[in-house]
Amino acid sequence: MKNFGRLVITLVLAISLNVGFAQNFLETELKQNKTYVLLAHPTVQNIETINFMLNNNLLQISDAEFVGVYSEAESYDYSKSIALIKKPEMGRFHLQKLISEENTAKIYQQNAWTIAFKQLFDHSVGIFFFGGPDIQPEIYKQKNLYSEVTDPNRHLFEVSFLFHLLGGKQNEAFIPFLKEKPYYFVTGFCLGLQSMNVASGGTLTQDIPAQTYKKSNAEETLKLKKDQLHRNYWQEISKDTLLMGINFHPIQYTAHPFFLKKVKADKKVVPLVLSSHHQSIEELGKDLIVTATSVDGQVIEGIQHRLYPNVFAVQFHPEVPALYKEGKKLKFAPDDTPKSYLEIISEEGREFHRKYWETISKAIKASERLQKMK
Repeated sequence: MKNFGRLVITLVLAISLNVGFAQNFLETELKQNKTYVLLAHPTVQNIETINFMLNNNLLQISDAEFVGVYSEAESYDYSKSIALIKKPEMGRFHLQKLISEENTAKIYQQNAWTIAFKQLFDHSVGIFFFGGPDIQPEIYKQKNLYSEVTDPNRHLFEVSFLFHLLGGKQNEAFIPFLKEKPYYFVTGFCLGLQSMNVASGGTLTQDIPAQTYKKSNAEETLKLKKDQLHRNYWQEISKDTLLMGINFHPIQYTAHPFFLKKVKADKKVVPLVLSSHHQSIEELGKDLIVTATSVDGQVIEGIQHRLYPNVFAVQFHPEVPALYKEGKKLKFAPDDTPKSYLEIISEEGREFHRKYWETISKAIKASERLQKMK
């Protein structure tokens, strides 16, 4: 029995240490000759998304490895991500857990995360920020009117990391990390764009239908033009099980050259984008420039940093795998004919999205090249 007890203790320790190593990239897996890209909020879905982009040659950075970074205080169960990256085919992925916590008052200054943020920055060439739930409005000094906050600690972590990278109006004396490496790559999708804006001192419209269009419920909202709907409100009034939770709508480019010159988008094509949000940028953050809007100009759909050319984000979702492969046929409204996402955006739309991922790939490679030259 004594030997059995020792065996159990040994197994428990081995499992604990293995899990710990799986979340401590900086101490156990970092190699100086490797190129690393960070992934904030590395859920199973987000890791699988990046892996899909790599396997389908949409993200063209063959030698890079990826480090998922997160705070232990987030609500997501990261044991699922740990299990995923242990699979033999997922050897390019690592995890780094930060064990400290912070509060709203300290996210725009040096804090308990600063040293780890700097280490991660020093050993990487870029970072992705993904979609997710509403940011708590107190972070951008507003009362909560329409926000549904389900993971406040995730937002504290990601907004603080973005502030450390880019700086912001909240603390002009703070020297952002990108001052040291101005070609470092930073991008965001949906919430990622909103977090970038908030981190640099901007604010958000908490509910587009209520605050932008003065609509009080789903029925009223659905009277708007389809191009003005940024998610699907039919789900709130219909029990149809084939309804998609998103909307596809066109965007328009601003005079800023990002989409036409950097992405090389066809100016004759108005692409449809996958939209799933009810919040948007209100006041722009420090040094952010608008690159695209909704057709009516009411919602900002793209931004780029004025000083740092490889910092850009979009309000829509170019990272959804169903845009690039055949999937389930769904419909927006009850009377619509079901179609796959692939059918909806058409070949012209897919070309736009492929070019957007080419732009991301080039930005990462530029960051890597300039970092190696130092």
